[in-house]
Amino acid sequence: MTWVKPSFLWMMYRSGWATKPGQERVLAVEITREGFDWALDQACPSSHEASSGESREEWALRLKRSSVRVQWDPERSLNLGALPYRSLQLGLSGEVSRRYVEDWTVAITDVTSLVREVAATRDAGQLPDERPYPLPASLAAALHIPT
Repeated sequence: MTWVKPSFLWMMYRSGWATKPGQERVLAVEITREGFDWALDQACPSSHEASSGESREEWALRLKRSSVRVQWDPERSLNLGALPYRSLQLGLSGEVSRRYVEDWTVAITDVTSLVREVAATRDAGQLPDERPYPLPASLAAALHIPT
């Protein structure tokens, strides 16, 4: 499974500001809005939500059949501490991974130097601009996002 992690600071947490072995390079992958929205529309939450109205058995079957998973992890601060809100992680497998690579990817940029600059100064003014991602209410409900 390939994981799309749109949050810069979440990626810094995972890579240790590009210092963990095998994670010394950070690439920003730009994909189409159409592809990302399509993947979100196909997604199944990675854990059962009792409030969804779906039984655990129904959810487990849907998860098994789904090529797209949504997972929510605590967002991170500049010092990589957990924040009280969640960051989206989108898992892609099978045919959806192929679409991600061949159809949706627009650009790949090495941002390692930016990562190292921000890590050295912890200057929030150097962070990439991250804005809320607007979703239709129906999609937000399916992903268990409060609107």
